[in-house]
Amino acid sequence: MGKRYYCDYCDRSFQDNMHNRKKHLNGVQHHRAKKAWYDYFRDSSAILCDEQTKKPCRKFLQKGICDFGPNCRFSHMSEDDMFDLKRQVEDERRLREDYVDRKLPGRSIEDWLSRWAKKQTSLGSKGDLKDKEDSEEGPEESDIPQHLLSISVLPPSLLPPPPGGWKVNVNTEWG
Repeated sequence: MGKRYYCDYCDRSFQDNMHNRKKHLNGVQHHRAKKAWYDYFRDSSAILCDEQTKKPCRKFLQKGICDFGPNCRFSHMSEDDMFDLKRQVEDERRLREDYVDRKLPGRSIEDWLSRWAKKQTSLGSKGDLKDKEDSEEGPEESDIPQHLLSISVLPPSLLPPPPGGWKVNVNTEWG
């Protein structure tokens, strides 16, 4: 049995040669499946914009079904669906604006990295000395940028150290 080509969009496989692959990739079924796949991940604001420019499908409004299905050039959305989509777009926009508003001005990763570098150099040269910036911070504001702490599943390398520091196990045996 020769090599087989599997198309993820169409969920089918066929013998892999230049003629079959070209025929499949240029076929209508493949183009429809590929479009459906990418449409699944479209932004709701882009869907709303497209649906507002389309005229309503008369056949879909009368019978509740259209022969063309998702490939119809007319809109299959009712007024209630359009209203729900508009509300979803507004909610997403509000969430984005709230996220931008929640960021503290002057608290970026670059600022944190520069303060961390200063702290490391001062610790290396003068023992356990703190910078003015670090001592001015209140207890409610941590040394780690706030938007990193809002992520629920951080890798261990990005988690803040425990309050007592990391346990250091001196192990002289190797191997």
